[in-house]
Amino acid sequence: MTTLRIAGGRVLLPDTSVARADVLVDREAGEIIGVGDSEELPAGDDRLDAADGFVIPGLVNAHGHAAMTLLRGYADDKPLETWLREDVWPIEGALAPEDVRAGAELGILEMIRSGTTAFADMYFHVPEVAAAVEESGMRARLGHGVVTVGKDEQAAREDVEESLAVAAEFDGAADGRIETAVMPHSLTTVSRDHLAALVEGARETGVPLHYHANETRAEVDPIVEEEEKRPLEYARDLGMLEAEDFLAHGVHLDDREIELLAETGASVIHCPASNMKLASGMAPVQELLDAGVTVGIGTDGAASNNDLDAFDELRDAAMLGKLAADDASAVPAESTVEMATAGSAEALGITSGRIEAGANADLAVIDLESAHLTPAHDLVSHLAYAVRGSDVRHTVCDGRVLMRDREILTLDEDRVRKEARRRASEAVERAHR
Repeated sequence: MTTLRIAGGRVLLPDTSVARADVLVDREAGEIIGVGDSEELPAGDDRLDAADGFVIPGLVNAHGHAAMTLLRGYADDKPLETWLREDVWPIEGALAPEDVRAGAELGILEMIRSGTTAFADMYFHVPEVAAAVEESGMRARLGHGVVTVGKDEQAAREDVEESLAVAAEFDGAADGRIETAVMPHSLTTVSRDHLAALVEGARETGVPLHYHANETRAEVDPIVEEEEKRPLEYARDLGMLEAEDFLAHGVHLDDREIELLAETGASVIHCPASNMKLASGMAPVQELLDAGVTVGIGTDGAASNNDLDAFDELRDAAMLGKLAADDASAVPAESTVEMATAGSAEALGITSGRIEAGANADLAVIDLESAHLTPAHDLVSHLAYAVRGSDVRHTVCDGRVLMRDREILTLDEDRVRKEARRRASEAVERAHR
């Protein structure tokens, strides 16, 4: 066993208290061995300096589309349906597998830099995303997003089959750092029969379902009109609300749907920046938390955010949660931090998000020596309201140091940025021919 000691800092404990302590990691197992005073723990084979720093669980970005970094700033200031149909889907049709690899690498680079160690990703050309994850050292739950509307039966069936094949092939890849899910895009962009086939395949494969739900009123109303039931009642009847399943957005939920989530154990991933930018609405986050629903946080894609800095998402989640509840005490700092760490990890079914013995060694170290983090009255408050992704000094995933003193160790940053710029430009040219 070789060990890594993260030494000299303050540590965020699972109960959201803060203590001066070191963290000892088993690098081979990728697990935390212990947390304690410097005298209590062995020296370690390698040392990561956390002096004047705050050691936190690596953030978990529980919903996104990493390769959409290529579309950052490409189409803004439109409602969701118009934005998707007129701008996003046409250019995505012009993306080659190599483009998705370049965009995924750029997204992963951005996430490592800002202290994210695990993410969920719904996209296409998933083998390219998996290759980027494996090279980078990050952790991810990946899936092929299925859309069957507007396709003939053969094309729709092929899309379903690809999602199921990807879920089976890549689950457990990258020495277990990659897990999968079956990912129908949404309840309105996949037909009932194809949703049923995806549910059956997911259960046979033993992986969860992940899908967009109740993001806008335009997603809710057609189901109510056609099925005469709310979207999550429709999902439940199709077998899409099991405890391991997690759905994105959950903006327009009624009381019965919140009860269904609490009863089934399915999780909701809150994407506040995307919801604000697309004017989708304000998710009832405090109501979900009060009902005992597991809530995680996601950035969504960089085309609707427009960055993958999960610390921005913490701040947005806390602020928007207060507006939605009309209560300044709603979605407090502790809850927001919990959502972005343990909540997101629980939603994804990974043993991350907590600094304790036996948990995955997925960690980030925040440099506290900045004007905007001074004074340090309450470090948990700082995580929710003041920390920026650029404050991250070190990032560790599975016991491996991915970034040390702000230098990325697993990806060639200059190459990644250069390739992404080139491929984004060429994709736009192809889309407009």
